[in-house]
Amino acid sequence: MATNVEPAPESTLPYPPIHKDKKFVVLSDWDGTITTRDSNDYMTDNLGFGAEKRRQGNLDILAGKTTFRDEFRRMLQSVVENGHTFEECKEVLKKNISLDPGFKDFYRYCKEHDIPIVIISSGMAPLIRAVLSNLIGEEDAKEIEIVSNDVDIHPDGTWEIKYRHPTSGYGHDKSQAILPYRDLPDPPTVFFFGDGVSDMSAARHADVLYVKQKEGGDNDLAAFCRRENIPHILFEDFGHALRSVSAIVEGKKSVKDALAEGRA
Repeated sequence: MATNVEPAPESTLPYPPIHKDKKFVVLSDWDGTITTRDSNDYMTDNLGFGAEKRRQGNLDILAGKTTFRDEFRRMLQSVVENGHTFEECKEVLKKNISLDPGFKDFYRYCKEHDIPIVIISSGMAPLIRAVLSNLIGEEDAKEIEIVSNDVDIHPDGTWEIKYRHPTSGYGHDKSQAILPYRDLPDPPTVFFFGDGVSDMSAARHADVLYVKQKEGGDNDLAAFCRRENIPHILFEDFGHALRSVSAIVEGKKSVKDALAEGRA
């Protein structure tokens, strides 16, 4: 066991209470995981400095040449510099971002089995909340907690991301949403769902890590897990994931066996 554990970065934003009395908890990335495409990538590609520069930034993060925090800020800054207001971005995303085809059934199953779903995102809460409400309705959206970054909107209409953990290279260190569960006397099984470079900080800490694989997409979290030998389960959509999660929840399969299979 490593002894030089880094102290937790201080959060500038509040956390919702952790679910102490649950047997299972689902924590999930938002962009490109619950949605079919990453909203911040979409903004950058279409309103900012473009896909090529954005993709190179992700490769630089994977290679350790830059931090997610700094590269993500550059991406969003390019949208602001092109004159796009935050409200305009919100409307563009509501029109162009779609839900994973299996997520509604997955959400329904979790609700029926008393399994909280918490969105753990490196995006900005107002954008996530607007798109989520648009995709699943306001009533259901209200029941899903969001742990993410926020936004500062300036009097002149420009805006910038407000990081939850500005001292962390991740901007939002997603491990900090998982680790409190480890200290509970009777911790739940924590499922974490992710797809990209923003999820690398969480990858080692979930009981069961599900990594979304996208045909022709940027499978950066899968590449990271292979490189670091982190056990994970590949899934194409939440319909596939539901089969794996339900087998664990209903005791038909152990966590160890599910991870050994490696695919939902």
